[in-house]
Amino acid sequence: MKLKARGRMLEREIAVMGIVNVTPDSFYEGSRASEIEKAVTMGLEMIREGADIIDVGGESSRPGADPVPVEEEINRVVPVIEAIRKVNSQVFISVDTYHAETAAEALKAGADIINDITGLGDKKMLKLVAESGAAVVIMHMKGTPKTMQKAPYYDDVVDEVNSFLLDRARVALREGIDPHSIILDPGIGFGKRLVDNIELLKNIGIFKAAGFPVLIGHSRKSFIGNILELPPKDRLEGTLAVSAFCFFKGADILRVHDVKENLRLLKTLMSLK
Repeated sequence: MKLKARGRMLEREIAVMGIVNVTPDSFYEGSRASEIEKAVTMGLEMIREGADIIDVGGESSRPGADPVPVEEEINRVVPVIEAIRKVNSQVFISVDTYHAETAAEALKAGADIINDITGLGDKKMLKLVAESGAAVVIMHMKGTPKTMQKAPYYDDVVDEVNSFLLDRARVALREGIDPHSIILDPGIGFGKRLVDNIELLKNIGIFKAAGFPVLIGHSRKSFIGNILELPPKDRLEGTLAVSAFCFFKGADILRVHDVKENLRLLKTLMSLK
């Protein structure tokens, strides 16, 4: 995988993105860091463990979550990004937001990537990405975090998700976003049933066919809990199993809570491969 973000290149066989949630209500308690100092410490520890990207978010997107005012989101994520960037100039930093105002402040603070769960639904975000040279994650979501798990249904989930992602990628290209700066994310758990999530994972190759890197965000999510009948705190082994599956299916970026464990898994798999 080769990814261009604000003039720099990230080249990896597979990259690991560590999750830092500057929120009090994210679904996995181990990822919550409502205090800025704790969030910075968490991010720096992930860097020491080998994370390629740190993804900083200030609004929970768990099923049923309420939106956060933009000003509050900015106050949560910007100090964390600034502090991490002061310590480490090389790591790639992503901001998990669909608000152009938050993304703009995050880029000023040192972010390189915008992780947009709405798939660039805001024209202001399209323009910002194009003008800044940032990389962007275009994700599929059915509905909103508040409503997305209320009886989602697809006739053909792979075709519908892939069509959406390709359409949004075409819009991004027309706006002037560099093709080497676009990442596609099928949105595991975002308005999907267990069967939908499994089909999407089985068909990662279809999402890769357009030539863009594919990100998978599966870590400790409810579909793993449904399989194992376990709460988020007990889903590490299930997460690692999905990470291994994604590796062999050709995923380019894994977005995870547990950086050290996932990197050890990937190092072992790459040696065996």
